Amino acid sequence: MHKRFLEVELPIIQAPMAGVQDGELALAVASAGGLGSLPCGMLSAEQLTAELTQISQQTLAPINVNFFCHTPPKPDPEIEAQWRATLAPYYAEFGLDPGNIPKKASRQPFSHEMADALEPFKPRIVSFHYGLPEESLLQRVKGWGSTVLSTATTVAEAAWLEAHGADGIIAQGVEAGGHRGMFLSKDVTTQIGTFALIPQIVQKTDLPVIAAGGIADASGVRAAFDLGAAAVQIGTAYLLCHEAKTRAVHRTALKSDAIHHTVLTTLFSGGAARGMVNRIIQELGPMPDVAPPYPLASAALAPIRSAAEAAGSGDFSPLWAGQNGTGCREVSAVDLTQDLMSEL
Repeated sequence: MHKRFLEVELPIIQAPMAGVQDGELALAVASAGGLGSLPCGMLSAEQLTAELTQISQQTLAPINVNFFCHTPPKPDPEIEAQWRATLAPYYAEFGLDPGNIPKKASRQPFSHEMADALEPFKPRIVSFHYGLPEESLLQRVKGWGSTVLSTATTVAEAAWLEAHGADGIIAQGVEAGGHRGMFLSKDVTTQIGTFALIPQIVQKTDLPVIAAGGIADASGVRAAFDLGAAAVQIGTAYLLCHEAKTRAVHRTALKSDAIHHTVLTTLFSGGAARGMVNRIIQELGPMPDVAPPYPLASAALAPIRSAAEAAGSGDFSPLWAGQNGTGCREVSAVDLTQDLMSEL
């Protein structure tokens, strides 16, 4: 069933991971028979065209293109002022000018402009984070014959996605690294583990279910299939692969004891996401009330992060990782993808 659904040999999806990969990782996974993914939510239309042109010149295999579909919040000057005041000591520590804070958030929702850039490629797989785009955009994508996937973190979200036109559901357990796909509620107490979530969504919907979160090796893949998953989506295990663009400070953390302590935090973007605990999380707390809503929090933090990373420190970086880092290996993504299927 997975071959018909995802049009690939192996039911392994490499999770789209904005900021730590480009098309090179997606191509490696595709060459191994899995479904490589390209994170597109932080790309311009011109960058998207360039990436997909390069990919299409190197493979005929399907590639999952992934977009955000959040509703951008209206900036609130008072909230922003409080956030900048909170970060002011760090600006002073690094000798930074608060006047150089970027004005625009780097994460933009899927739009007709991006659809225009995407349309010539007519991708076979398109996935979304934070629900689905509005109806006219969704119908454009479906009009290309694309299979539409989206993330559900609860049974209620899975039912909503099925009712609103998704073709498959990515069941994202609370163990997963990076941003939570939650869109019906911001209440993190609604979030449950992958192996509790999979069977509940399988029972609730008639759509294929893709297991995501905490799956790092072949035994985890087998367990997900035993619970009814049609495929698995894996992110953290690919972060140390040769083809990933994971920053040096992030790679160092992944190979340290820090990998054993992750937390859901809103510090880095305003949206709940799982990453390794570092200095700024320890000092401000993982979910401070002063952080602006997603994705606005990232702008004021960006200069501090850049200055710290230039000094070789990940103290102010989003060190995204799931709760199971045991699968992280410094190998080719080709070898990792094939190893993940070794018990099936």
